[in-house]
Amino acid sequence: MSQGQITSTTTNHITTIEFFHPAQNSLPGHLLNELVTHINQAGDDENTVLIILKSAGDRSFCAGASFTELAAIQDFEIGKKFFMGFASVINAIRKCPKIVVGRVHGKAVGGGVGLAAACDYCMATKYASVRLSELAVGIGPFVIGPAVERKIGLSAFSQMALNATEWQTAEWAKQKGLFTEAFESVEQLDAYIGYFTADLIQKNPAALLQLKKIFWEGTDHWDNLLEQRAEMSGKLIISDFAKEAIAKFLHA
Repeated sequence: MSQGQITSTTTNHITTIEFFHPAQNSLPGHLLNELVTHINQAGDDENTVLIILKSAGDRSFCAGASFTELAAIQDFEIGKKFFMGFASVINAIRKCPKIVVGRVHGKAVGGGVGLAAACDYCMATKYASVRLSELAVGIGPFVIGPAVERKIGLSAFSQMALNATEWQTAEWAKQKGLFTEAFESVEQLDAYIGYFTADLIQKNPAALLQLKKIFWEGTDHWDNLLEQRAEMSGKLIISDFAKEAIAKFLHA
């Protein structure tokens, strides 16, 4: 548990994938790899009609990249490999033949915002503030950028990317299209997800698959695009600027 875990449970044709890490549900490389495996397995499971992506606990949804792991990166190849973890998760959701519904109960930072943006339909609570903090640690939201921009547009993405230290509210994220709803409580969020998904699994699976393809039209190049973005981050993360910035965060 100290290293975090990913679990999948399937009930009534809905597979719920839940990730957990004691450091505010951050995602080190091994959890990113496991998350890809769980998404792929659910996508291939004939008994699964719909996927819910959520995190454990009652505080942060996802704190993004593991700062401890970022601080340990010493060369470009290791840096690229780490950021390819986020690229692989986004591409797994993109290619998954099942609709992925996101449940965001708390704050989302960096890669956590990327996960929410990659979901086909994402709901949150009013506590789900969002921030892209990458620029504050000497890199940028390069890998997750295409997913975030696709959902909220270039203007809002630029605002988040450049204003790396300021939280945007869940209501702001709803207005920009990242969330479809920002509920008053976790109980309301879960009640509506239950209602919404129970209705959605009654729909024609073939129609849902075609909708999924339409939602992601124009993204066939993302395997190459996100790898290029991972290379950008891999180069920057080993710079003196990034090393010093991450060290300040770790010792704050």
